[in-house]
Amino acid sequence: MTEKTSHAETNPKVDAATQSFDALARLTPARRAELLDAIAAALDERADELVPVAMTETHLPEARLRGELKRTTFQLRLFGEVLRDGGYLDARIDHADPDWPMGAPRPDLRRVHQPLGPVAVFAASNFPFAFSVAGGDTASALAAGNPVIVKAHPGHPRLSELTARTVIAALVDFGLPAGVFDLVYGTEAGRQLVQHPGIRAAGFTGSIQGGRALFDLAAARPEPIPFYGELGSNNPVFVTETAANARAGEIAQGFIDSFTLGAGQFCTKPGILAVPAGSQIVARLREAELPEVHPMLNERIESGFRQARADLTGHVAVKPLGEREDVALFQTTAEAVLADPQTLQSECFGPAALVVEYTSQSQLLELAESFDGQLTATIHAEHGCDIGDLVQVLARTAGRVLYNGWPTGVSVTHAQQHGGPYPATTAAGTTSVGTAAIGRFLRPVAYQGFPDSALPDALKESNPLGLPRMVDGVRV
Repeated sequence: MTEKTSHAETNPKVDAATQSFDALARLTPARRAELLDAIAAALDERADELVPVAMTETHLPEARLRGELKRTTFQLRLFGEVLRDGGYLDARIDHADPDWPMGAPRPDLRRVHQPLGPVAVFAASNFPFAFSVAGGDTASALAAGNPVIVKAHPGHPRLSELTARTVIAALVDFGLPAGVFDLVYGTEAGRQLVQHPGIRAAGFTGSIQGGRALFDLAAARPEPIPFYGELGSNNPVFVTETAANARAGEIAQGFIDSFTLGAGQFCTKPGILAVPAGSQIVARLREAELPEVHPMLNERIESGFRQARADLTGHVAVKPLGEREDVALFQTTAEAVLADPQTLQSECFGPAALVVEYTSQSQLLELAESFDGQLTATIHAEHGCDIGDLVQVLARTAGRVLYNGWPTGVSVTHAQQHGGPYPATTAAGTTSVGTAAIGRFLRPVAYQGFPDSALPDALKESNPLGLPRMVDGVRV
């Protein structure tokens, strides 16, 4: 079904997730890794069925979707590797010590991470596989041992249904109750999930407006829950004078390729390019032929893009640099951005970007300091450039700082950080991409004075799970 899920239908889904929690949480990490592998294999096996549905609903090309499905199953398997390693549990053992230097005996204390409980995941529109029903939030929450209920995105309902059926079938074949995973449709069902006492955390990728409304609901509950929202980002790029002189053509083309990739519908799309005034980069951009882009994901996103584009077109300090019906490039000054950051630094979701000319190094730093929280910030410089102050400013502003690269293309790795200060996300200390994402859906518990037989396996003296642990302050 793809109709909106009613209030009466949503409650039993949360109840079923709550009842299935122990069955999933009690699996050993190695068994849970096998489960993630099974889900990945099931999705791979249905690729020829899933991809055509995704093409029909999203307007995205087949090659892009097949690559995205590969990324989706890869990240499921990568979390399996994390589980097999076991370090994510951060198991720590402090044996009793009557001579502890604090001035009082130390009791036997043992600490380990454990899953939270049912998690609500809000699927995104722009990545119908990798950030949707079986995407990164689902993968990390299941890896941590939590049942998941996904609020499907209205942009691809049939794909959502087919993906969910595939995941549920894999879970049932593995011997787990179907309540470990479920799907709901509609804005009201999503609001109900966030407010339901059985939901213990939520992951969201979408707009600032929608994410902030849900974040406020999560915080207003009698028992507030963590809400991990990825909301909006402009992802500014800063070019030094030496880099502009050395690589004007390369930088101009790289920027065009990045801000038009996927019709500009990436959360990491660079929306601003800051260049020295009079730079050849501006001339190269003016002469460049802007690429054709595929249709936007849906009418709502296209409408938002056209409004944001109109806001830039009508701004007194903005002039066109290159423009077509489906792609737009604008030009302004650092003074204008500093005078009206609310308008000129706003995210324009789609194939449009703003080139900003600065007149001095001090103005470049002032411009960098003016940005709110960002997912990414990029520097283009040459060897020997003094960029220390700029790096320091951007590290305070963004979750990922790039050097001589482009922010589109978020690799799924152990060291990835996809997050940043508000409004990029609601939880700057976490990531929604990469293996560290599992930490969002875990909480630490310390056991004091327990007999060995009553401890979780992760904390038993014999270490039956073979985990890396910290014992009396030493990693073993």
